Amino acid sequence: MRHFFLIAFLFLCCASFAQDAEREKIRQIEQQKEFERARLVRTELDSGIYFLNHEQYELADEKLKYALSNMRGIPSDLTYYFGKNSYHIGKYKQSVDWLTKYIQLKGTSGQFSTEAAEWLKKAEGSLLQERQAESVKASEILSKDFTIDCGPTGKVTCPVCNGSTVTIRKDYFGEEKYKTCPYCNKHGYLTCEDYNLLLRGQLKTSTNK
Repeated sequence: MRHFFLIAFLFLCCASFAQDAEREKIRQIEQQKEFERARLVRTELDSGIYFLNHEQYELADEKLKYALSNMRGIPSDLTYYFGKNSYHIGKYKQSVDWLTKYIQLKGTSGQFSTEAAEWLKKAEGSLLQERQAESVKASEILSKDFTIDCGPTGKVTCPVCNGSTVTIRKDYFGEEKYKTCPYCNKHGYLTCEDYNLLLRGQLKTSTNK
């Protein structure tokens, strides 16, 4: 009987050692996979920086976005590179966001703080010009004989008073003054014809009709 327990004990010990060895093997495999994944991401990041420095901005964008999507923690330098490259491909809002993020993270002490501030200034200027151009384009479209379809009712909520029929203004003393909306004239809505005139700046107020 004593031999039986000894054999059983040795069997359990061997089984435990085998399980530990299997767990260690699995851990090493997972560790190797994680190492390879990190190496691939780093390679893509390095490629993105290379393409950026060689003015191949579309390729750089592809590589940098891959790095951003697959890194567990995004290094501050990557926010600078992505922001700078975004400027070169005309994505000015994106450029402003990421360059701002870099400056928030590193302040004035970062390796690229000076360059980031310069590119941010350029991106903000280009973004402003882009929005001004869009505004002019929208105004040109609305100034032409385009008519917006208001749907089956032929009416829309008055955009001046938001359907409340009154407008609110503050006087010099900060007191609110309520007045009847001069466009919808106590109705809270505009006809489709009046709405299109309003968009073109051609709708007269009730006091001027």
